Amino acid sequence: MIRYALSLFILVLLALAAQQFIPSLTGLYNARLLLVTLVFLCASVTVGPPVMLALAFVCGFLWDAQCTLGPPGGDAEIYKYPAESLRFGYSIILYGVIGYLMQGIQPLFREGKWQFSTILVGISIFVYLAAEYLSINFIRGGFAFNEATLYQIAATSTLTMLFSPLVFWVLFFIAEKFGHEIRFEGLKKKQQQRRRRTLA
Repeated sequence: MIRYALSLFILVLLALAAQQFIPSLTGLYNARLLLVTLVFLCASVTVGPPVMLALAFVCGFLWDAQCTLGPPGGDAEIYKYPAESLRFGYSIILYGVIGYLMQGIQPLFREGKWQFSTILVGISIFVYLAAEYLSINFIRGGFAFNEATLYQIAATSTLTMLFSPLVFWVLFFIAEKFGHEIRFEGLKKKQQQRRRRTLA
């Protein structure tokens, strides 16, 4: 369990590094593949609440640290109208919320019905992005939610969701290497093997 949990933290760091090289798709409402969030959500359904909360803290901290580097709101020479920035640490709370969403469907995932988890990944990312945008609106002191923003959030959620089976496959591979069972089926097989050994 400990080796599997440590591997998840390493996977998050690799995702954070890879995120820097993933461009936004201008032809798809500037949608982006949120790799760090995707890895966190897929990992959240394979572990218990303590590890999930630790991952939420690490992901949220690193994400906010990355976004707050440099002058607030961006470089004044580049951004004529600097964007309002949220308080450092808000991502930790949002990651915790969407992590608990994934935890709610964990029993189905452990039964081998990972397809529900894939759909929930898209829903969780939509909730995360919508909550983030609404928080920025609250800081601005106004509310503006146009169709372009809705399309961008929906496209980003859908794009990221499409890559979740690949991340689940990586997690299954890592779990098998470190002997961490994330399915009830695997636990049953082990119990059956132990019974056969004792009977023999």
